[in-house]
Amino acid sequence: MLKATLLQNKMRTLFISDLHLHESRPEITRAFFDFLHTQAVGAEKLYILGDFFDAWIGDDDDSALNTEVAQELKKLSNSGTDIFLMHGNRDFLLGENFAERAGAKMVDEGTIIDLYGHPTLILHGDQLCISDQQYIAFRKQVRSPQWQQQILAQPLAARRILAAQLREKSQEMNSLKAEDILDVTESEVVQVMKDANVKRLIHGHTHRPARHPLQIDGESAERIVLGDWHDKAWAIVADDNKFELISWDIE
Repeated sequence: MLKATLLQNKMRTLFISDLHLHESRPEITRAFFDFLHTQAVGAEKLYILGDFFDAWIGDDDDSALNTEVAQELKKLSNSGTDIFLMHGNRDFLLGENFAERAGAKMVDEGTIIDLYGHPTLILHGDQLCISDQQYIAFRKQVRSPQWQQQILAQPLAARRILAAQLREKSQEMNSLKAEDILDVTESEVVQVMKDANVKRLIHGHTHRPARHPLQIDGESAERIVLGDWHDKAWAIVADDNKFELISWDIE
């Protein structure tokens, strides 16, 4: 159960990222459903900032997990919470069909939202890791509409095999890289925030939850990183009085 107490008024917005939902980790799915049933109920908005699923091979994948997740999100949507889904580096093939079934809307990376009077940039975060040139090249390939069309044209069984291969390749590549390469490049963070003309950035991807104070053109700014759901779950809860990065144990 969630140990942190969230404000239960209507005017609150929640952010989560990097749940990496997968059949092999049912405890994470249970923790997510508990979050929906107890903490997200009554929220104004819920943003899921990428890598919601550990792999996504197309909206036609009717696995039991995908179906149940869509159903649970739809219940929250029907109760009055606006739900927004963003692509991550593992679920970049998420599409409008799944979003519709889940009662959600797809939101582009780099969107600026008005978070109770504070312009806030939201990203998955992988595009900030420009020191990892190998990954940036891979990201450019898999985000190409032509590449995605070719993949989605393959039979579902073939895509399941490909997803497993890509997961294995990603894990192998990351195990060989220095820790600093896998993190964001600070100069890129500052540039992206300057280009967006914001003083607050929320992202996930790096699995390094923290609040990072910054200076941009002599003004105070902040980058907030959501953690991945593993031993702990992570969320940001915001309302017109409070902005918190919280965590709780997954049981």
